[in-house]
Amino acid sequence: MAKPVLYLIACAAGPAQYIDDGVRAAQAAGWDTCLILSPTAVGWWASRVAELGALTGHAVRHRYTVPGESGGLPKADAMLVAPLTTTSACKWAAGITDTVALGIPAEAVHLGVPDSPRRGPGATYANSPPGSTPGRPSECRPSRRPPPAPHKRHWFNR
Repeated sequence: MAKPVLYLIACAAGPAQYIDDGVRAAQAAGWDTCLILSPTAVGWWASRVAELGALTGHAVRHRYTVPGESGGLPKADAMLVAPLTTTSACKWAAGITDTVALGIPAEAVHLGVPDSPRRGPGATYANSPPGSTPGRPSECRPSRRPPPAPHKRHWFNR
């Protein structure tokens, strides 16, 4: 039986420098792991992208493909966006998918693929009590939400 496919998507926050450890952890948990990096995150790994590709067994995606070019990744069973920067979270929420690291998980919601955005620890959480920082496995839940009921009126439909 084939392993389930996980897209591990990393934005340019501090923990992205250890994304290889995340790949190994996902593989140890039984996932066929594909890696997708934001343009800035791939810059941090520029000299070692081939190493990451060898680790995952798949090309590391960091840009949209051009017409006629294959994306080269198997269909995802789940996605984990970690670390997710505040900037990327705001762009994702606004529907701005100018990078493949935001475009793929944005499309996943409509394709029924569970995705879980996880913010990296940052200044916002520096003074929080232990255990309150997002990103613990117990907090991971698919972010699929049903569409709003058709009878609801939104502020922009008045």
